[in-house]
Amino acid sequence: MRSTGDGRAATGPFPLHGAPAPHAADPALADGGAAREQLGYRGPTACAAAGITYRQLDYWARTKLVEPSVRPAHGSGTHRLYSFRDVVVLKIVKRLLDTGVSLQNIRTAVQHLRSRGLEDLAQMTLMSDGATVYECSSPDEVVDLLQGGQGVFGIAVGVVWRDVEGALSQLHAERVDTGETLVRDNPADELARRRNRAV
Repeated sequence: MRSTGDGRAATGPFPLHGAPAPHAADPALADGGAAREQLGYRGPTACAAAGITYRQLDYWARTKLVEPSVRPAHGSGTHRLYSFRDVVVLKIVKRLLDTGVSLQNIRTAVQHLRSRGLEDLAQMTLMSDGATVYECSSPDEVVDLLQGGQGVFGIAVGVVWRDVEGALSQLHAERVDTGETLVRDNPADELARRRNRAV
């Protein structure tokens, strides 16, 4: 386990600022990874899947808390394009902010999440005592943290992953290579269907 805070623990739970440890991949969550990397999501879609407002998304991008890794906005008329991982990170940031974790610790957690492979994220649980964020990669590490009186809440990243995956499966995506809008089976969004037909 790793933490974003003061690096208290010498054994057992460790701060997030430590070097990432390898984890076994979860094949169920790793399926479709290559196809997932070929898709990007515009701001409104990322907001809907992550449960945040567009104002939050814009502010986090401008302050470099969570920047779109597929395509940043380059002035008027361009659209940010977020990857699947970006949307998962957006949802985690919202949960950390909602529980009162400091922005400094959230920034460290975001850097740590971005340094990990997609498969690693599926195995990760983030725990926090409000001041420090810890990464737990096994149930034993969660128990150790709780017994030490440090853990207050946890975020199972694999669960967030599946939530985002389910939400995005009903929302529109854009192919990174061609720019084609992939219209999902969401009858409420006639605008995306019209835009796709016009191309």
